[in-house]
Amino acid sequence: MAVEVGTVCFSHGKESGPWGSKIKCLAKVAEKCGFAVESIDYRGIADPDERVAKLLEWHPRVGGRLVLVGSSMGSYVAAVAARQVAPDGLFLLAPAISIPGFGRVYDPLPKSGQCTLIHGWCDEIIPPQIIIDYAQRHALTLHLLPGDHRLMEVLPAIEDLFENFLSYV
Repeated sequence: MAVEVGTVCFSHGKESGPWGSKIKCLAKVAEKCGFAVESIDYRGIADPDERVAKLLEWHPRVGGRLVLVGSSMGSYVAAVAARQVAPDGLFLLAPAISIPGFGRVYDPLPKSGQCTLIHGWCDEIIPPQIIIDYAQRHALTLHLLPGDHRLMEVLPAIEDLFENFLSYV
């Protein structure tokens, strides 16, 4: 049995659950790379900042390297929690970041060793320009893919990007 190098913790979006299609696929990638996998269940918690508190409550139980992965609202949760947790990596999909009136933290500083953003050119929920501007403000790696908010049609490309990302964490 391989020694685990750390933990990848997933935070799902508003309309999803802890083991949705994207998380299942990315969890397989993380396990292949030697990481343990956790996925927090935020169902029934509509407030993004209450979700941040739940992630921060979970965090002390983790040892080794930590990678936070979020999708949509889950990306907001991961980015805001990172300010206190300082994970080794942040991998944010279709991030619900820099949206007026959404959460207490408008422009969360992505405090981590590595940070990568993945966003769809055709995202109908969060316009790509918001994420381009966020990535530019913080000098972050940004991959814009030909997908919508769910990013399901570009999932194979995301899996490749995630595997590469984990090799540098």
